[in-house]
Amino acid sequence: MSIVSLNNASFILAGNCILDCADLQIQPQDRIALVGRNGAGKSTLLKMLQGEFTLDSGQIHRSSGLRISGLVQEVPGTEEESVFHFLVKSLGETGEVLSQFHEFTRQGDMDKLAKCQQRMDNLNAWHLLPKIETMASRLGIDIHDQMPNLSGGMKRRVLLGAALLAEPDLLLLDEPTNHLDVEAIEWLENYLKSFSGSVMVVTHDRAFLNQVATSILEIDRGKLYLHHCNYETYLDRRESIRFSEQKQNDLFDKRLAEEEAWIRTGIKARRTRNEGRVRALKAMREQYKARRNQLGTVKSLSLDVTRSGALVVEANKVSYAINDKPIIKDFSLLMTRGDKLGIIGPNGCGKTTLVRLLLGEIKPDTGTIKLGTGLQVAYFDQLRRHLLEDQTVMFNVGEGADYVTINGKQKHVASYLKEFLFSADRFNQPVSSLSGGERNRLLLAKLFAKPVNLLVMDEPTNDLDIETLELLETVLVDYPGTLILISHDRAFINQVVTSVLVYEGNGQFNEFVGGYDDYKTHQLTRREQQAKSPASKRSGPEKTKNLSFNEQRELSKLPQQIEAVEKKIEELHSQMASPEFYQQDAKLISEVTQLLAKEEALLNQYFARWEELEEKK
Repeated sequence: MSIVSLNNASFILAGNCILDCADLQIQPQDRIALVGRNGAGKSTLLKMLQGEFTLDSGQIHRSSGLRISGLVQEVPGTEEESVFHFLVKSLGETGEVLSQFHEFTRQGDMDKLAKCQQRMDNLNAWHLLPKIETMASRLGIDIHDQMPNLSGGMKRRVLLGAALLAEPDLLLLDEPTNHLDVEAIEWLENYLKSFSGSVMVVTHDRAFLNQVATSILEIDRGKLYLHHCNYETYLDRRESIRFSEQKQNDLFDKRLAEEEAWIRTGIKARRTRNEGRVRALKAMREQYKARRNQLGTVKSLSLDVTRSGALVVEANKVSYAINDKPIIKDFSLLMTRGDKLGIIGPNGCGKTTLVRLLLGEIKPDTGTIKLGTGLQVAYFDQLRRHLLEDQTVMFNVGEGADYVTINGKQKHVASYLKEFLFSADRFNQPVSSLSGGERNRLLLAKLFAKPVNLLVMDEPTNDLDIETLELLETVLVDYPGTLILISHDRAFINQVVTSVLVYEGNGQFNEFVGGYDDYKTHQLTRREQQAKSPASKRSGPEKTKNLSFNEQRELSKLPQQIEAVEKKIEELHSQMASPEFYQQDAKLISEVTQLLAKEEALLNQYFARWEELEEKK
């Protein structure tokens, strides 16, 4: 039995037809990916399912007592409250008690804690505390932070955590992977695959979509098409449907051309007995116009590329620190013309700083960076700093001119913008009124309108629909210039880059040939080799000939040290999972939490040292 159903549903928003006599059934434990072009109504449909909009006609039915939780794209304003309070406040009485317990623990108020503990027992709320800690850690959020102090991206992570913590019957997620690093995305994938409720997700992240979705719901011109298959199978079906539609359109256009030739014959067409045919022709013209007005696919995009020197950038033993904290350490790189480099790492590790160093925007503390000759750099940045908020869409691209020059040929700005899926009514709108996806497409249009041989892109796939993303992917694969790409989109990286720089801790960025999947394969192989290293070390001293005697001893001890720390961490997690743990003195709770953080840091230190010694062998 379905938990939500739409029957003959119709809805128009701001003149746009979102639903047109559409039907849908959502079943228990469905994992549905909602796909469609920007502006098709994906976010609006999620809000409708959540009850924010009312249908113009038709019916929507939700099963009795259905609990729905969601993550929206827009970050709402937040009041003065802690992250912890925001995470739990939707949990009713349980959330209220959890919030009080957290605050009383922080204050060390033992009398209030004693009363609170009894309520925690009654509500069976103890299991939620380690769950909150784990979720906050995985999403990279600090439960002690104040909500108004967070960036928009960090607030979205908190909103995602709150939606997951609610454990609803139906979870609605709008672009959940935006602002998450790869490690957090992979954790979210596993979480959703084991989630007991139903999920509907809008995402441009195709690797995430492939992992999570078991059904694909396509929204197109007001209709909903549910495909009970994975994303790869859906793509095959979509191509078959589009091929069939193209054949029908070709036949329609041929018939229309014949009717237009007939109407031009003059007097015969105006005879009374032919009025029905004239009316049919007028209807065909309207149908043709409506089809042509549908935003088309960009088919002819190409970058205006000039030739740079063979050397693009060379970094030699570069280090850079902020407030004595090493961000980049002993980094070397050689990029030549045509290289396509992806940069991968957790949020805040220094990826953008590394790019700014390579471009000469900031100076290294030590080491040298040499830029090649004839470079023309275009920078697609995460903060969209290159867009003029108060100016129109057309002005941002044409800079006051009516034409842009693409590969030596002039093209009208309006015509050029249509290639980026902008409709005429958006041309004179200010940038401040654009959605995130529109801003990204506008920035792409602005960048591609100028000659460029070094393209730098910082999270370009955020807010793009899949169709536009695939277009950008195709353009970059064929791009003959040099590319530096920061992205958490694994599928995009796999398709576009020729090598990746991966952050591996302690300011170290290491280069690997291939894309993200190639790096993961290399990482797995390296770990397998490390697991065998103690035995292989004993087989002969020549294998550690580059290590000193003390380093050889250190390497031989590391596996046992790592095993001991992992065991300690496991014991601490078990201790914290017990309800009795939180009935102790607040000071003891704090000490255990700090000890866990210390042991986890030590484990990372051991692994980093192991890799360092292995590389030296």
